[in-house]
Amino acid sequence: MYRLSLDVEQPHSMGTTIIGVTYNGGVVLGADSRTSTGMYVANRASDKITQLTDNVYVCRSGSAADSQVVSDYVRYFLHQHTIQLGQPATVKVAASLVRQLAYNNKAMLQTGMIVGGWDKYEGGKIYGVPLGGTLLEQPFAIGGSGSSYLYGFFDQAWREGMSQEEAEKLVVTAVSLAIARDGASGGVVRTVTINKDGVNRKFYPGDTLPLWHEEMDAVNSLLDIVPAASPEPMIS
Repeated sequence: MYRLSLDVEQPHSMGTTIIGVTYNGGVVLGADSRTSTGMYVANRASDKITQLTDNVYVCRSGSAADSQVVSDYVRYFLHQHTIQLGQPATVKVAASLVRQLAYNNKAMLQTGMIVGGWDKYEGGKIYGVPLGGTLLEQPFAIGGSGSSYLYGFFDQAWREGMSQEEAEKLVVTAVSLAIARDGASGGVVRTVTINKDGVNRKFYPGDTLPLWHEEMDAVNSLLDIVPAASPEPMIS
């Protein structure tokens, strides 16, 4: 008889896809919405792009609990920082706080994050903070289990000086590709565009995402894909 293992100490596979891209004038952040615990989908419509300040957001991957508590601490520290200075924190300051918390607690945290935003000093910036707490300024950053399928795609598709529309299309296409290939990524696609004019959030339902060559169009019933056969006459 098959018995289900309920060992709570067994490590769980946690997957996601997060992306940050710079363009000529700002940044675009994107993520899927599937929160998984091993083979179990715990939440199919989670929001993995979290606001830190009015002009800085963070994409979270890895352990949802770890990334959420880091985001909460950084948001609190940045609020105090803004009150003391009388002006919004820069993207680099926000990313440095994320890095400091991730590095000082690297033995306990299982999270990789991408910080993106716009400030009046340096414009749009993307910083990657992978496991261990390294801080990397990059023109684009990808993370999570779905990133394994995207490195070659970005080497070919990303270019410097893209427009906002091109950057948003690139992010949505990349996340949809990761969803098609990575079993731990799925659901919908959320994007956040940040520039001098402010922040713009967009939502792309799963049935509007581009399909790839091994995928089929969504159907409501198996009868829609099974060819209807003509009934044979009962009397010859």
